[in-house]
Amino acid sequence: MCTILVIDDEKGILHVIREALTRFGHDVETALDGIEGIQKFDDGSYDMVITDLRMPGIDGKGVVAHIRASCNNAIPIIGISGTPWQIQDSGFDAILVKPFPLLDLVESVKKLATIPLKTAMSA
Repeated sequence: MCTILVIDDEKGILHVIREALTRFGHDVETALDGIEGIQKFDDGSYDMVITDLRMPGIDGKGVVAHIRASCNNAIPIIGISGTPWQIQDSGFDAILVKPFPLLDLVESVKKLATIPLKTAMSA
């Protein structure tokens, strides 16, 4: 399936997302903030990134800006936030409002994983 990087400053959310996506066959790595997330993204190879918007240091918008400026800029990115109005038009391919049903996350991952990378940017 997919290798997914999940970035969120709340350990409980990271744990729940990792468990859910792992049960559906995905390989999941986590990062506790945007700085760690960007470092893992640069050092690793991921099919998708899921990131919170509001985090200390580099926030979700900063993570998206970094990824979109990288050589792997077409990777699908799902934004998760309790303040979704702050991530409109920010380069995310999908947005989930916290709290969200885990099946919605799984369906978003499935949908974005089936879109060819060049098309994902225009979705």
